[in-house]
Amino acid sequence: MRESNDDAVPLEFYDTRTRTQRVFEPLEAGHARVYTCGPTVYAPQHIGNLRSQLFADLLVRTLLSRGYQVTHVVNITDVGHLTDDADAGEDKMERAAAHAGRTAAEIAAEYTAQWVRDRELVGCRPPDVLCRATEHIQDQIDLIQRLEERGFTYRIDDGLYFATARFPRYAEFAGLDLNAQTSAARMADVPGKQHPADFALWKFAAPGVRRQQEWDSPWGRGFPGWHVECSAMSIRYLGPTFDIHTGGVDHVRVHHTNEIAQSECAYEMHPWVQTWMHNEFLNLAGQKMAKSEGRVALLEDLIADGHVPLVYRYFFLQAHYRQQQAFTPEAMDAARTGYDRLVRVASEVRGASGKTRRSVMAPLRRRFQQALADDLNAPRALAVAWEVARSGELEPVERWTLLREFDTVLQLDLEHALPKSEQAAGESDPRIDALVAERERARAERDFANADRIRDELAAEGVTIEDTPEGARWRRE
Repeated sequence: MRESNDDAVPLEFYDTRTRTQRVFEPLEAGHARVYTCGPTVYAPQHIGNLRSQLFADLLVRTLLSRGYQVTHVVNITDVGHLTDDADAGEDKMERAAAHAGRTAAEIAAEYTAQWVRDRELVGCRPPDVLCRATEHIQDQIDLIQRLEERGFTYRIDDGLYFATARFPRYAEFAGLDLNAQTSAARMADVPGKQHPADFALWKFAAPGVRRQQEWDSPWGRGFPGWHVECSAMSIRYLGPTFDIHTGGVDHVRVHHTNEIAQSECAYEMHPWVQTWMHNEFLNLAGQKMAKSEGRVALLEDLIADGHVPLVYRYFFLQAHYRQQQAFTPEAMDAARTGYDRLVRVASEVRGASGKTRRSVMAPLRRRFQQALADDLNAPRALAVAWEVARSGELEPVERWTLLREFDTVLQLDLEHALPKSEQAAGESDPRIDALVAERERARAERDFANADRIRDELAAEGVTIEDTPEGARWRRE
């Protein structure tokens, strides 16, 4: 769905750094350079991890639909990610390998393959560059040397560290209160650190301990810190400054803050990245989904429960990427129903031919475009797709033309997917009833933003709310 006219709605994205929604203007006209933090491949990647990839894919497909050339780089962390953000603890890859009695390379290969397969199953484009930390050790060493030459490092017994006190803007990105940090909590396990926020650039191999993953460097044998890999690889493939960096909101306070510090100091520029975009968590029973705490669900679990993988993509599209999204069996069942209904309607007009009327299609195209231009408002875009699907005013060829165009971004395989036979269901659903009631309360309290959000989320499921003198009613299309 490529826009070539001059009145196309400008894309606007929320930027974490400035805390504003701004019009997207790439550094190079017509070319968007995007970096996405990928997985640490020490364990199976769960569906919470996949949410960050679905968000980045929606971003990339939106940019492509607007005619941009896109270079999308995603990393694989297969070394250097410690179990503690304070630079203490074991390397996650080494620990997983030791626990399984396998090599770190075998562990990384297995879970990288699972991640690549799952991305493909939920409709994500392959990145233009998929780069592994272990294949870019020299790039990381080169970046550390630049920092050392500019006076931003110091050495202690366990490694080479970045001195955050020498970078006055360190706290700005995440709004940190460095004075309030309890130094004892973050420094006790790393004797010699000058400040609790200082982070490892290169860790030395412990005396007498032979690691699977260690390399020679100007500072001694060891391995890179977690944060340096993303700076080194993004700069290698996208240049010393680029357009968009994406990742989970949990990266803001430490990982991305540290990336900014080392990159801006090494290359003496500000801002290093023009726009930072972060997705919120997927919640399981009200808690962040986390491998380390055993609260996970895998895509293969959803498939075993009878869901086709694209049902999870449909589920993702029902919430804005900057909103936390609750994962429950009931929510997945609702997504399956909505997806199957949309596929069924699309299949009824699939391949329709004939003349189309630009005058009736253009407003719907524009509204779909406006939804995505408003910081990737997927629920609103999906609601427009549903409006097209059930329209009685559009000819079949017009419905199919628009649905096929929209699906270049939504990526729900409307051109090929087959509907499942639907079971009869009454118009009673406790979850939808509760959402409609919540919307009624929001309207009564004049919280129209929340009321509109609920309406759009339900519309994305194919549920229409009708406001009547007797109260709100809902029906499935």
